[in-house]
Amino acid sequence: MADIQLVDVSLRDGNQSLWGATGLRTAHIVQIAPLLDRVGFRALDFTSSTHMGVAVRTHREDPWERIRLTHEAMPHTPLQFIGSGLRFISWEPVHQDLIRLAYRRLVAAGMQRFVVLDPMHDMTAMLQSARDVKAAGGTEVIGALTYTISAVHDDAFYAGLAAQMAASPDFDRVYVKDPAGLLTPERARTLFPAVRTALAGRLPLELHSHCTIGLSPLTYLAAADLGVDVLQVACGPLANGTSLPNAERVVANLRELGHTVDVDDRLLSAASGYFAMLAAAEGLPPGLPQEYDASFLRHQMAGGVVTTLRRQLSELGLSEKFDAVLAEVSRVRAELGYPIMVTPFPQMVCGQALVNVLGTERYSNVPDQTILYVLGKFGRPTAPVDQAILDRIHQLPRTRELMAQPPPAPPEELRKKLPRGISDEEFLLRATMPAGEVDAMLAAGPARRRYNPELKPVLDLLGGLAARPPADELLIDKPGFRLALRSAGDGAPRG
Repeated sequence: MADIQLVDVSLRDGNQSLWGATGLRTAHIVQIAPLLDRVGFRALDFTSSTHMGVAVRTHREDPWERIRLTHEAMPHTPLQFIGSGLRFISWEPVHQDLIRLAYRRLVAAGMQRFVVLDPMHDMTAMLQSARDVKAAGGTEVIGALTYTISAVHDDAFYAGLAAQMAASPDFDRVYVKDPAGLLTPERARTLFPAVRTALAGRLPLELHSHCTIGLSPLTYLAAADLGVDVLQVACGPLANGTSLPNAERVVANLRELGHTVDVDDRLLSAASGYFAMLAAAEGLPPGLPQEYDASFLRHQMAGGVVTTLRRQLSELGLSEKFDAVLAEVSRVRAELGYPIMVTPFPQMVCGQALVNVLGTERYSNVPDQTILYVLGKFGRPTAPVDQAILDRIHQLPRTRELMAQPPPAPPEELRKKLPRGISDEEFLLRATMPAGEVDAMLAAGPARRRYNPELKPVLDLLGGLAARPPADELLIDKPGFRLALRSAGDGAPRG
């Protein structure tokens, strides 16, 4: 039996998986942060550059201010940032010096724990990112073994990566990241021993697995028996669905099997209750347990991508092509070297499969994203791209145009195009986002810092009344309560 620690992902991955990364605002987070700080989590999966962009674009909130406020509100629990080291906010690759500046500002704002993830498992890139994080002052670097099923992603493949991480002085921990929830308890019983042997006791091992097809709650129990030290979970309505397992249920099941989990059950329940009230007040859907879907193991596309594909084909009057496109997805993925089906690769593979099925000839039309992938702009593919496909894409006129594009500009060049005297934090936003979005964020001023979900209906009512023409009478009538306000004629209300 083991002592198992938990990392909570509610604020970042739970919000992203279930609420499109837009559900939580700064006030929502800061309100619950002091309580989360006392639950006993080892760390909080807090943000990514994508989340930072959403804060600006959707809520007009400063993501740097959000990090600082949360760190101040929960100083005892490390906040985690996840990134690839290839980009920041924008999907376009950026200069490495810009990434290094981003790491320094993230550390200064309060980030301590960094996940280094490369969807291609390019170890040269991952080792460089780990060095950059440590040079910036990051205290804990976690190397991601991103799990998938393919002809090349076997136990030996992952063990080899783990051995390289263990040999580096810049990695502190390793985690198996299962973004599609494909890891079964049976595969866990061969994968984790292989990875732990490669780590040779030098680095602890964690597991992050989504509930997309209902496997991860059982896989977590197997992982605890196999020497995994930390399991990543979510609270209340931010768990299950396409998010991660429910924290309270995982704790109960682990203890039932004899493991120790040192968290405050009362505070964990309170955190889940807060998110439940927030979801109800804001009209946000709670995650629900998922049924097993074996077809997912073949195409590995997230539910949202499948739904979008069905809608697109229906709008084109081609719903009968759905099964053919799914079959083509598997073929395209193999030809492109088995990219792991996490954004942006599911959209890229599905888009190529769609044009292959609808076109007169396979790869007669190749979107820019596929070309950039083949050119290595997203990193080095795990397995070689099929030579015939590679040759065909390299012959396209559009490929030559994209190859002629200049490399990413260094920060000093970008600064020449931006207002003088701006802070590094504002520079990083302006260098990677439309100017209008950053201007709107700055014009909005500091984000709200207080939120009470129980007051949301009342505030919505008052806001609605303020937006309507003046009324002579206001009546609130509900079981057990009646309030009538009538104008006194001189503009003053009377009861």
